[in-house]
Amino acid sequence: MKKNRLEAFSDGVIAIIITIMVLELKIPQGASLHDLHPLAPVFLSYLLSFMNVGLYWNNHHHLFRVVEHINGKVLWANIHLLFWLSLMPFATGWMGENQFAQWPVIIYTFVLLMSGLAYYILVRSLLPLHLQDSTLVKAIGDDFKGKISLVIYIAAICAAFIHPYISLGLNLVVLGIWFIPDRRIERKMSDER
Repeated sequence: MKKNRLEAFSDGVIAIIITIMVLELKIPQGASLHDLHPLAPVFLSYLLSFMNVGLYWNNHHHLFRVVEHINGKVLWANIHLLFWLSLMPFATGWMGENQFAQWPVIIYTFVLLMSGLAYYILVRSLLPLHLQDSTLVKAIGDDFKGKISLVIYIAAICAAFIHPYISLGLNLVVLGIWFIPDRRIERKMSDER
């Protein structure tokens, strides 16, 4: 089974997700800079989500550069990831419109947790299809980055009950972990050249 259709479909869905998110940015009624002030929480939510969705696209792209084989299980794991990412516009809009209130932040972080879990499942479904000495298997290793991200998201959900901004700070930590595309894959690809 070839991976091209999976990649093209994923790229299209992610592009639509980003487009839907930007539609939450409403045009202010006035013409002064002061009229932009009420949009700040919505814009900050959009910025956070744009970065998250962009990171998923970027890391998905890097992951599939070294994938040699896929099967039906991988297709379903990828659809599972896209499902959770498709909830990002809803969670983003609710969080921004409610100025980072507790429950919208919890739901937003839950969507991030489930997206992270879905990505982890996608990676796990790819590994058995590749030989132990393949670039993919060597690069992923024990996937500490994927596991620690899930732990931080769980901590972020719990932290939101103390204060939503602590939760958002932990979400930013995960963003920082994944900001640079997976170096393990980059390193393994350059080693094999």
